[in-house]
Amino acid sequence: MQRRNFLRLGAAAAAAAVLRRASAATNGADAVPWRSFEVRYEVELAGDGPATLWIPLPQDAPGWQTALATRYEGNFSQAGIHRDAKYGARMFAARWEGEGARHAIVTTHAMTCDRAAPAAPAAGENPDLYLLPTPHMPLDGVVRERSREITRGLHDPMQCAQAVYEWVVDNTFREPKVLGCGTGDIKAMLENGTLGGKCADINALFVGLLRAAGVPAREVYGLRVADSRQFKSLGKSGDVSRAQHCRAEFFVAGRGWVAADPADVRKAVLEENLPVDDARVAALRKKLFGQWEMNWVAFNSARDFTLVPDAGERVNYLMYPNVRDARGLREGLVPDKFSYRISARELNV
Repeated sequence: MQRRNFLRLGAAAAAAAVLRRASAATNGADAVPWRSFEVRYEVELAGDGPATLWIPLPQDAPGWQTALATRYEGNFSQAGIHRDAKYGARMFAARWEGEGARHAIVTTHAMTCDRAAPAAPAAGENPDLYLLPTPHMPLDGVVRERSREITRGLHDPMQCAQAVYEWVVDNTFREPKVLGCGTGDIKAMLENGTLGGKCADINALFVGLLRAAGVPAREVYGLRVADSRQFKSLGKSGDVSRAQHCRAEFFVAGRGWVAADPADVRKAVLEENLPVDDARVAALRKKLFGQWEMNWVAFNSARDFTLVPDAGERVNYLMYPNVRDARGLREGLVPDKFSYRISARELNV
């Protein structure tokens, strides 16, 4: 039986126009342009028996991202859009009961604008949630010790964040052999002294060291959806099945959430084959403490949580599609083996 649920693109166009008019009215000729993106997931599941699929969806973020239309279709027996109670992570979930091939297509839209200033917290949000440890991010032991070393003598949150950011950029490296975006096991990284990894490792280290210093901080999991104006390695369009990317932000009272991305500095160093003291890297390093180029769509900041409907066990994070079937709960880190394709395109609306 085919099920469909959609919000028409006309609604997305109307919302885009409202955002653009509001931006222009507020900022005049200096308004930051909003961009509209479509992200499409095509998923095929083989096997028999019950199966559940989860796909991350864009979040709303005051000032720099608005989630718009989502539509879905497939031969599932039930499907819908859900949100977890702790972090507010939005996700699509579909359920199959019968046998044979299962398929789903999920198309979602979001508006973004480049982020160059602190962002206000969402309504009802408590930044102190992002001072807490999680199973993958303990804040005691070696994490607390290293945080104290880096921030010794500093009390201002911005100064602490700057010190941690510079330390992470200077001491980590991007390890291309890591599967997917990494696991963010910061305790193991510090205990082993091997500070290599990918974005979910390097930016988790930044976040954990800040939390241990008493500064609210969080990862933001998402997907690159367009080419970059900065470096080729920092963008992707078309087939974005392998373009997941984790960023980070920290909270300063009276200012709001401040953007950061030390992992992309290390990515540019490796993939553009540049020394860390190259002038172009130095400019990027300065920019990525406080700014994001929004050729990227943000999903959520959920960590060590349970998918909705309940998957029966916690997941590390939700940045890739996940499926639960007779083989258990699996994260789709390798799209061709997991049988999914993600495509992205910019819309002129």
